[in-house]
Amino acid sequence: MAGLRALPWLGSGLVVLGLMTPPAPWPGAAVRAQSAVSAGLNRQSFVAAAVRRAGPAVVTIDTERTVATSGGASGGLPRGLLNDPMFRQFFGMPQLQQQPSQRTERGQGSGFIFQAEGLILTNAHVVEKSDRVTVGLQGGRRVEGTVVGLDRLTDLAVVRLAGSGPWPVAPLGNSDSLQVGEWAIAVGNPYGLDNTVTMGIISNLNRNASKLGITDKRLDLIQTDAAINPGNSGGPLLNADGEVIGINTLVRTGPGAGLGFAIPINRARDIARQLITTGRVSHPAIGVSLDVVRPGDGTGLSQGVRVMSVQASGPAARAGLQKGDVIIAVGDQPIASPSQLVTAVERAGVGGSLPLRVSRAGSLMQLTVVPAQLASPR
Repeated sequence: MAGLRALPWLGSGLVVLGLMTPPAPWPGAAVRAQSAVSAGLNRQSFVAAAVRRAGPAVVTIDTERTVATSGGASGGLPRGLLNDPMFRQFFGMPQLQQQPSQRTERGQGSGFIFQAEGLILTNAHVVEKSDRVTVGLQGGRRVEGTVVGLDRLTDLAVVRLAGSGPWPVAPLGNSDSLQVGEWAIAVGNPYGLDNTVTMGIISNLNRNASKLGITDKRLDLIQTDAAINPGNSGGPLLNADGEVIGINTLVRTGPGAGLGFAIPINRARDIARQLITTGRVSHPAIGVSLDVVRPGDGTGLSQGVRVMSVQASGPAARAGLQKGDVIIAVGDQPIASPSQLVTAVERAGVGGSLPLRVSRAGSLMQLTVVPAQLASPR
């Protein structure tokens, strides 16, 4: 019945629209109107120009991996019971055949060529544990790829194309200069639909992965409302000039709209450099968990980060940092959020020096922490 009631409403809407349609303009007016529309479209053509600039370097990444499985039907009975020779003899069952078998798992993601030597940036989860990587370029060409290296903590990987090219290259931008509200253009291959383009804005910056419930990654992400879907992983997030500002990696959906997240390109560029040079990534850490200072939390401070826990025998513990301390600054740079401190630790590097200004029970002190290498997740 609800559907029947809706039909008259749609019909009346069509009638009203028909009644409100203005008379056709004179030919001269029509030409002027068309010119005005064309001018308006030209003003909005930055999206097409941006995609033309970076689009040829966007690729599809198809992966295959072989997974071993055990054959033999169990009929729902425990395999241990089926392997018991007395049980099988009693019920007249033949010897259980343990026939190992294999299956091929296939996956797909996106990526982009960022160096003329045929080097591609993508997500680690796109190519991890793959036996074969095949890269699809615009125009239908398909090329074998080799994983140069990957880093699970930042979910980044570098793939090298077979052959000498020449290869199209996507220009890289500067993610440190982004502002909330700027245009954001996502390009990728969601659900296998090649070269799909969506547009939105930069919704926010420095979204820590742990706040999204992702505890095994070390990322501060760009948030965007440009549509990102399965298969977009590893594809570029562009600015209005067609420069790559991020790598699409994650989407959170819910009532109303989806939330997309991308790894800032400046972070990705540094990770890629390390993967290409050494095959591994340095992740300095000091061994603490942190939270922001809040009004009424007993610290009496308006800014800083609280130390919620200290890893036993870790770098922070060896330097004398304690649970309940508030880190106010690194050197002369005030600290207002845990992500700022993580950035400072990254800049100090493994074995570097991190001078901290700390408030403990109302007293100020100076401590120096030497970051150590963070163990990568398995």
